[in-house]
Amino acid sequence: MTPKNTKQQHYLKTILSAVSSSIFSILASATPGLSASRIAFYYPPLGEFTISADDIELFAKEGKITEDLAFYINRIPKAQRSQFRELLNTRFQVNATLVSQFTYSQLGEKVVERLGTLLQTESRAGNFFALRSALILSANEPQGLNIVNIIRRYPSHTIRLNFSEIQGITNELNSLLNKRDAVVAQLKELTAIEAKNQLNTKANIDFAQQRDLRIAGGFTWRKQPVVMNDLFRKRVFAVDMYLPQTQIQRGETGQKIKPPLPLIVISHGVAEDRETFAYTAQHLASYGFAVAVLEHPGSDATKIQQYFSGLSSPPEARELINRPLDIKFLLDELQSNKKSYANWKGLFNLSEVGIIGHSYGGYTGLTLAGANLDEAGIRKNCNPNKSLNLSVFLQCRANELLQERVVVSNLQDSRIKAVMAINPLNSVVLGKQGLSKIQVPVMLMGGSQDIITPLVPEQVIPFTWLQTKNKYLATIENATHFSTAEKLDNSQGVLPVPKQLVGPDPAIAQTYVKSLSVAFFQTHLLNQQQYQPYLSAAYSQYISQAPLNLSFVKSLTAEELQKMMDGESGKRGIRSLLMP
Repeated sequence: MTPKNTKQQHYLKTILSAVSSSIFSILASATPGLSASRIAFYYPPLGEFTISADDIELFAKEGKITEDLAFYINRIPKAQRSQFRELLNTRFQVNATLVSQFTYSQLGEKVVERLGTLLQTESRAGNFFALRSALILSANEPQGLNIVNIIRRYPSHTIRLNFSEIQGITNELNSLLNKRDAVVAQLKELTAIEAKNQLNTKANIDFAQQRDLRIAGGFTWRKQPVVMNDLFRKRVFAVDMYLPQTQIQRGETGQKIKPPLPLIVISHGVAEDRETFAYTAQHLASYGFAVAVLEHPGSDATKIQQYFSGLSSPPEARELINRPLDIKFLLDELQSNKKSYANWKGLFNLSEVGIIGHSYGGYTGLTLAGANLDEAGIRKNCNPNKSLNLSVFLQCRANELLQERVVVSNLQDSRIKAVMAINPLNSVVLGKQGLSKIQVPVMLMGGSQDIITPLVPEQVIPFTWLQTKNKYLATIENATHFSTAEKLDNSQGVLPVPKQLVGPDPAIAQTYVKSLSVAFFQTHLLNQQQYQPYLSAAYSQYISQAPLNLSFVKSLTAEELQKMMDGESGKRGIRSLLMP
């Protein structure tokens, strides 16, 4: 059977099961409170069909399939049936206050509005309010928020599914997932080819005989917390400084480190804090880098905790501006002659600074490196936002700034000389127009199972837009949005991340961050060319560990990527992308 026929059969199977799969998978995201007793959908050319909510509840609780439900369930593979039942019984551990706070925020309203185009009341009116009320009431149930409770609390006797919309989304999602898997597989093969080619050149290095960058360096360091107070913006934020000791380096031949020290700034993602990437700061400090890990007060863990507790307003759209300005202010303060920093005078090289950013922090770093907001792209993609990319909901907050005519000046900081962006969001808010302006070295890192900032639209495609001479794309197979972050899955966390969203063996992904960050900044901040070989496909293969296999490329054009997504390389092999 040819790949094409297999693909066609898979597509037809998707269409045949779309009715049943959409009922369960879409309802997993939302549904609203009197008591819905029927779920209706129109399936041309056969007409309108309805399913009893009792039938769904019986299937969820006892696994029994009624005669009416059997028509749809029998079109789903057995393995998926058990997944659907598990999904129906899943209890989402969120309280009514949290759900209320989110759905009444501007971002939450956009999400509910989007879901409201898929799920409608019997009269096809008031979808937004019906959906929001059902979510809140379901969260208030003793059993917690789950799909069956949402259905029962929907204030309409019948929930109508906009089947044509759902079918289109199902097909689009299926296509996106297939393209993602194809791209990941081919980047992996491309890495293997580049690594093999490197073996046959003078550049070949036996990394087993070289310094292991996964292991901490020889410098001792100390952590010193400071508080920044920007009076002009009325913004106070904490910073943890990791300072290597300017003494003899352990394990070396009496080598010393002298000021000015190279400085790296770390910018966290939404609902994260200074501890999330502390492991990276400590690792870099052990190699002689000074590291400043700041906490953005408008979108950090404390802000999100207060927001979900009803004690604070939601994160504002202006956070898109405030985050880069936090880092600008930090660098300005360190560069000042204030008595507060007298002990640090001359300690840092503030003319050549590196930045590491995760998720929203990745966006922050890219703007500081020279990418500006793509106003035309924002208006086009956010009015309305129909993307399946979850991060676009956050990126489209920029549309509020444009509507309010907020002046967004150039956020670039000439002191930033290299950026490592992990799971960044940027496709809409910066776009090709913004990213093409970056001239400093950039490393983009993403995970194949990231559902927050998806790999292909947020890292792989943007990589092809970068025009900078030195750029790198590191992709981690099976990694999620949270694989590189630390201390997110503990019981004390603000938003404890479920294990399935953290993914397998996050320690492996964190090892990649540690070793590649050292190689990247040693090469592009300190011009230590002995570290350049570590920025290669050969090194990525050397440190790669299953199930989080690491791929690494330095070059990928938009045309080559399009061939990957169209499946042309699958027909003739990835080598066809590298040959005329």
